Amino acid sequence: MEPDRDRMEVEYIEKLVKLNRVAKVVKGGRRFSFSALTVVGDKNGNVGYGFGKANDVADAIRKSIEKAKKNMIKVPIKKNTLPHMIIGKYKSAEVLLKPATPGTGIIAGGPVRAVMEAAGVKDILTKSLGSKNAINIVKAVFNGIENLLDAREVAEARGKKLNELWG
Repeated sequence: MEPDRDRMEVEYIEKLVKLNRVAKVVKGGRRFSFSALTVVGDKNGNVGYGFGKANDVADAIRKSIEKAKKNMIKVPIKKNTLPHMIIGKYKSAEVLLKPATPGTGIIAGGPVRAVMEAAGVKDILTKSLGSKNAINIVKAVFNGIENLLDAREVAEARGKKLNELWG
């Protein structure tokens, strides 16, 4: 039996990464519509992104937040940072995600910073390489996060205990 979802509701942080207005020229003039890219996270290792389009700003943001909550992934956080360095790639956007010592903070640009803050990562060094497109940068960050190795999974795969692996 599944527990009631309303009682299990988690407090999410919602960050608007990019809001874009697009115009379609029609016989009577211009028709404006909006697209929104948002990142949603619980500051506890769960994060997701969503992209929504609508004729109204509020509707576009609401749609993108709903999609972000559906596309949540788990980030393996170790001591407020990532377990190892990785490069996330999506099309021509590349993002270098590098763990940092405690007290460093989040050294990142706009889209990457939004993802890391929502995920709950406190210390990280990042560098955005290639494309400057916010949507592709966010997708590259998620590609990197998905390819991160979790210490427990690596230990199990090698047939060792976590203590043996980390020393």
